[in-house]
Amino acid sequence: MNTHAMQVIDALGGTASVARLCCVATPSVSRWKKNGIPRARMMFLRAVRRKELAGINCDAAVSEPFTAFSAKKAA
Repeated sequence: MNTHAMQVIDALGGTASVARLCCVATPSVSRWKKNGIPRARMMFLRAVRRKELAGINCDAAVSEPFTAFSAKKAA
């Protein structure tokens, strides 16, 4: 389990609330609790719910941590 992702989801009102906010199915958000939140979704959540996420390590909640390698792969 990704405890940081779980903190993010709980801070935003739970699985169903985050699913509605991101326009995704509830089972997708449930998987995020295990695998981490996709980077693009985390960026969106930070942008729209910055206040609720204050004090939570959002970088650790991401499913694929940002590294120099991932930056090269994306380019």
